[in-house]
Amino acid sequence: QGGEGAERALGMFINTLPLRVSVGAMDVVDGVRLTHQRLARLLAHEQASLALAQRCSGVPASQALFTSLLNYRHSAATGAERAQAWQGIELLVAHERSNYPLVVSVDDLGDGFALTVQAVPQVDGPLVCQLLQTALARLADTLADTPTAPLNGINALPDAERERVARLFNATARDYPCDLAVHRLFEAQAANSPDALAVVHGKHQWTFAQLEAQANRLACYLFEQGVRASDRVALLLPRSVDLLTAQLAVCKCAGVFVPLDGNAPVERQAFMVDDSQAVLVLTHSDQPLVSGARRVELDCIDLSGYTDAPLGLAVDAGSAAYVMYTSGSTGTPKGVQVPHRAIVRLVINNGFADFNHLDRVAFASNPAFDASTLEVWAPLLNGGAVVVIDQDTVLSRQGLREVLLEQGVSVLWLTAGLFHQFADDLLPAFRGLRYLMVGGDVLDPTVIARVLRDGAPQHLLNGYGPTEATTFSTTHEITEVGEGSIPIGKPIGNSRCYVLDARQQLLPAGAVGELYIAGDGVALGYLGQPELTAERFLPDPFNGGTMYRSGDLVSWQADGTLRYLGRADQQIKLR
Repeated sequence: QGGEGAERALGMFINTLPLRVSVGAMDVVDGVRLTHQRLARLLAHEQASLALAQRCSGVPASQALFTSLLNYRHSAATGAERAQAWQGIELLVAHERSNYPLVVSVDDLGDGFALTVQAVPQVDGPLVCQLLQTALARLADTLADTPTAPLNGINALPDAERERVARLFNATARDYPCDLAVHRLFEAQAANSPDALAVVHGKHQWTFAQLEAQANRLACYLFEQGVRASDRVALLLPRSVDLLTAQLAVCKCAGVFVPLDGNAPVERQAFMVDDSQAVLVLTHSDQPLVSGARRVELDCIDLSGYTDAPLGLAVDAGSAAYVMYTSGSTGTPKGVQVPHRAIVRLVINNGFADFNHLDRVAFASNPAFDASTLEVWAPLLNGGAVVVIDQDTVLSRQGLREVLLEQGVSVLWLTAGLFHQFADDLLPAFRGLRYLMVGGDVLDPTVIARVLRDGAPQHLLNGYGPTEATTFSTTHEITEVGEGSIPIGKPIGNSRCYVLDARQQLLPAGAVGELYIAGDGVALGYLGQPELTAERFLPDPFNGGTMYRSGDLVSWQADGTLRYLGRADQQIKLR
């Protein structure tokens, strides 16, 4: 146009079209054809405004209609001309970058393609280029060789990225006594250091030799009562030396202990006794009556006539040591069967904490909560001491601070909730710790920053892991508070983590997917629930063994750490 029209030609105008691409169960040919048809029909509306496109899209007005932009153009320019052209596009995209975190430009050169990706710093632009290149190459190969193959079966992950997320991020193999049951390792500690302190509870103390002898006497009594290999024995006991003795004794009988929550309703306790088919309930006379199994009150029996020598029964490290019930937040509580090996890998040469014979570890968790696994066995299997803290003291800011300082506790585990509430009052005690481990929920960066500033322990760890993967699957040592949430870290020794899509295929770093946990910490499944076990405990196709489907959404960071992003389902926690 001339005149007035030419004066309005101030720059390049682009009609942006929203395209919904389906990668469902259709085959490759149909998928390509359908996408082409949709785009062809869409071109008839290229003059439509973005406001109209927003209303027709089904995307809520509060959300961005586009999070990425694809720019496809035919080009016959030389390399030098293309380079010059890119400079102009660079300026254009830079102007739009706040609205479009990812912009992909495709130059059709006639005999090939050139891909350019521009992205915000949080997006790995080179990796996106590699993914696109791999996807296009494999799409072309599939069209040529197996056009009826399913479209969603094309793997866009480059071999190098697959190696990185499947193996390099999971290079966690470490030596540990994987063939020994927990009581065997405890017996070795008792033989090597019989006079070393094993348990402290208030003013009372027990050495390794004393705890070993009492556990052997109780094991002989239980064996006399008919406890045999794989029998479940429920423990309705508060944190105490009796509880530790009972756990050891049941293991020495080749049995499986089932810790019960003493604060839970009697009906819930009875459900667990019945569901686990426990043959005995070991308890104290002041504990409530629970139906379902014969009751043995440890404070009312005389063990003095029994030998203090171990039974010496063979116990496979791959067999269950305990059954711990989940909270039941997604339905009926499930009994998780945890093997000896999973406990040992948690506390010996684990890659995140070097527990030793000088440690005094606070036993402050509910015995029916899997944090207690670390609190009990980290000291007992490394020659340290368990410091038993009563429930009233745990729930008192002043009381907890005083006992931590008086007993010289060096290792402490706190739930995120308790940590957030008590942090300010416990700062003097935190400063004396070798390891302060927190987790179980999202951490408040403000509280973390205050602890690092005013009460920093030697090591502050964020620990993540479901009961089905034995207390910790990943840990992250916190040395500073940056932007965003605090990572849940890297897989611990002999554990592996995969971020998978809905088809259980590996996702690249930066992509959000469901976390699957593999390695020696994975439980043996749910007691008496084979269908649910088959649904949640799956074969590990990447490194062998079994992997657990966590239901948590995460993403890999470039340095091999994981960020927690929420639940894959609609589960919530009510406080």
